[in-house]
Amino acid sequence: MHLPASSRSILLSLLPGATLLLSPLAQAQQPGTPETPAASDAPAANPAPAAPNEAPTNVEPASPSAPPAAVTPPPAAAKKETPWYEKIRLRGYTQFRYNRLPSFRVNEDLINDQGDRFLGKNNGFGIRRARLVISGDVHERVSIYLQPDFASVISDQYNVAIMRDWYADIFLDAAKEFRLRVGQSKVPYGFENLQSSQNRLAFDRNDAINSALKDERDLGIFFYWAPSEIRQRFKDLVDNNLKGSGDYGVVGLGVYNGQTANRPERNDNLHVVGRVTWPFLFGKQYVEVGAGGYYGRFNVTVSPSASAPYVLADGENDLVDARANVSLVVYPQPIGFMAEYNVGRGPSTGGFGDFTIDSRPLRGGYAQLMYKLDNVAGVSIIPYVRGTLYEGGKKFDTNAPRYDVRELEMGVEWQILKALEVTAAYLVSDRTSSRAPYQQQRGDVTRIQLQVNY
Repeated sequence: MHLPASSRSILLSLLPGATLLLSPLAQAQQPGTPETPAASDAPAANPAPAAPNEAPTNVEPASPSAPPAAVTPPPAAAKKETPWYEKIRLRGYTQFRYNRLPSFRVNEDLINDQGDRFLGKNNGFGIRRARLVISGDVHERVSIYLQPDFASVISDQYNVAIMRDWYADIFLDAAKEFRLRVGQSKVPYGFENLQSSQNRLAFDRNDAINSALKDERDLGIFFYWAPSEIRQRFKDLVDNNLKGSGDYGVVGLGVYNGQTANRPERNDNLHVVGRVTWPFLFGKQYVEVGAGGYYGRFNVTVSPSASAPYVLADGENDLVDARANVSLVVYPQPIGFMAEYNVGRGPSTGGFGDFTIDSRPLRGGYAQLMYKLDNVAGVSIIPYVRGTLYEGGKKFDTNAPRYDVRELEMGVEWQILKALEVTAAYLVSDRTSSRAPYQQQRGDVTRIQLQVNY
């Protein structure tokens, strides 16, 4: 079919959809193209052209696009709480001693049952302490501290396991500045009593302060308070090998049985104790001052014999047991100084030949000078000298004998490794024997100790 150009223009304007139908025709009329019969020239079967300006039927109008729905993240998995037994720490130390090195004046009868049980004849090597500490937080407000000693002495049996500490700290605030300590623990009296034997320079604690509390411990409940910065200071003084006491609070108050550790209470009278202390920076050196005291009544063990008829004054056994003490510590940076002194009354005989046991006056203390030298041939060295004086009873010994102690100890500690220390010391001693008939003994002892920290 051939349409004139004018007719095609009119048709295109009227029927926009005819463009596709007429495109073959337009191509056929291009100049230079031979006309050839094609399938498009045949009428289309059932043609259905769309009517002009007519919208399609049965088509719903498009709705506005909705914003994509927010994707809810899967719930986070609950944080698994660490079991308490995975928070427990294990540490300790062991002290090996040898006491029979050459001395100027050897006295086989010089003994100290409260201190070094390896003094005296037929003694040589010994394990002075074998401690194992189990501690940790079982809750954010509760921690535990357990310490057995596997080198205790009971009668003539050595290396006996016995409980030293078994207590819980209950923190009363989130900052852990206020706490209660419940169980068997050290009683907050004095400085050297609270200082661990792992940190102490001298071989044994002094008689003057230590006679207040055998093994430094008892069963009771104690309240401690210290600001967070001071608690950290207590820790640093130990960690930096400055011979600190550890954290027993700036203020310590408590009540305890009074018969000393691992012994049953023998009356209904509890002891009360209080202590205040403060470590501060004086120039570039840390200094700590403290004071405290306790009061109670003590029940002594009396064992009379025909040759020693011990008797209680007025038949009264609940004897007044009260003391007050002051302490000063200048931490070794590099020079250091320690001194403590206490006075009071306690159960005691009247001295040699006096068998009446009563509450009598007591007094005594010690002073220690030390010097810390670091990086000496790769190790730290602390030489020291200490003098001790005590006149008073030992209430926990049978018959509460009265002691007269005057001692001078000179020694040096080598910090070879963090896990290994060696201490050697020469002791000049004049003391009352801790065994009947409690006679005065004078002698010298040269000792060496190997300490393993773990």
